[in-house]
Amino acid sequence: MIDTQVFLVAVWGWFSLAIVTAGLAEMKRRGRLTWFLLGLLFGPIATALVVIWRRPDSPFGK
Repeated sequence: MIDTQVFLVAVWGWFSLAIVTAGLAEMKRRGRLTWFLLGLLFGPIATALVVIWRRPDSPFGK
């Protein structure tokens, strides 16, 4: 019983992180659906990437 609860919490946490990743991506003018799917596949790695990478129209780094 406890294992099932832990699994469900982990699944909901992973799904929630994918939603956060999609929101961050939208703020940086990137594809929301694409980053949501990447968040589902890669979780925290996708979130870190969307935070670290600059916006496509950013004047910095050119």
